[in-house]
Amino acid sequence: MVPVPALWLPILVASVLVFIVSSIIHTVLKYHNSDFGGVAGEDRLQAAMRELNIPPGDYMVPHCEGKERNSDEFKAKVKAGPVVVMTVMPEDAFNMTGSLIQWFLYCILVSVFAAYVAGISLGVGADYMAVFRIAGTVAFAGYGLALLQNSIWYKRNWTATLKSVADAFVYGLVTAGALGWLWPS
Repeated sequence: MVPVPALWLPILVASVLVFIVSSIIHTVLKYHNSDFGGVAGEDRLQAAMRELNIPPGDYMVPHCEGKERNSDEFKAKVKAGPVVVMTVMPEDAFNMTGSLIQWFLYCILVSVFAAYVAGISLGVGADYMAVFRIAGTVAFAGYGLALLQNSIWYKRNWTATLKSVADAFVYGLVTAGALGWLWPS
């Protein structure tokens, strides 16, 4: 068994490397640019939403709670459409500093869990591939598996979701490589 504090360097290196790789994916490769489509009449839609003064948050239209879902009125609203799941962001949504800090902290969290599971499964001097398999599996699960729910429940397009799951696979490989490389001997 290897305690998590003994793995601080591999955790930090894995987190930094995933952060760098994700930056390359999103700023150089740019295959996520097609994840969201535009809306015809975008200016009119934005003007209407400004007029409604909708505060930042997550919304569903039409909205109901509990038993209302079975009412004829709600079913008619759904049938008439459109059905929308949306996030209204604050005005500074494209100021990336806060999001980048949160992303890095998330990278640390995933690396800690990967290191923890590998650490309770393996001892000091464990084989690189043994560390790689365990840490990579946990890191992939941490970065990717919950993303599938976005398409299952919120109908986000599967292509965008699967691209993000593929990213998670890469992040899992990077985490596995860093932990295997720097595993205590």
